[in-house]
Amino acid sequence: MKKIGLIGGMGPESTLDYYRSIIDSFKKGEGDLSYPEIIIYSVNLSEFLNLMKAKEYDKIVPLLLGKIEALAKAGADFAAITANTPHMFYDAIAAKSPIPMISIVEATCRETIRKGLKRPGLFGTGFTMASDFYQKVFDRFQIPIVLPDVDEMEILNQKLFNEIELGIFREDTRNLLIEIIKRMAEEENIDSLILGCTEFPLILTAAEYAGIPMLNTTQIHVEAIVKECRG
Repeated sequence: MKKIGLIGGMGPESTLDYYRSIIDSFKKGEGDLSYPEIIIYSVNLSEFLNLMKAKEYDKIVPLLLGKIEALAKAGADFAAITANTPHMFYDAIAAKSPIPMISIVEATCRETIRKGLKRPGLFGTGFTMASDFYQKVFDRFQIPIVLPDVDEMEILNQKLFNEIELGIFREDTRNLLIEIIKRMAEEENIDSLILGCTEFPLILTAAEYAGIPMLNTTQIHVEAIVKECRG
């Protein structure tokens, strides 16, 4: 098996979910303890967010690239960033990475195509929803990405950073998110929803809401990581 390198901490709750899911993928229920070697570099989330808010994007690529270089020196055979927003800079990072990388966006696009979905909506951080890095990948296959309206995007971003990133999962917040999904399904005709922040699957835990499937980017990414690990 190949050694897995993870850039974590953005945020910590989803990093725990990645680790648990990867390990679960190797459990066979037969007493086999052959789990993969995993090296995690947990990033200072505040440092990353401060650079994002200040739009000092020129500093983010070297920051994250340095973490991946550290994973490579520690023995990782490939790397993955356990968050969606940093994939704004994925191409620039991957081009200079000393080891192969697994993209959460490309993995999600492949899964969308595999399921025959044509019009996915997107939940994410404000940064993710304001950027076009998801659409650029999906454009290759003529699949439109549908965003919430401006007020809904503000609500999603606030709930992420004031509650969900902190491990706070409120029932009223879950119901609010479901109402946004219902509106997008009814008015925007989305046929699925990309949970484009790896914290969203921690509160939206069902496979479907409003009659449409959730594309759990954490699980999709984990499956791609496990496949690469098994080699």
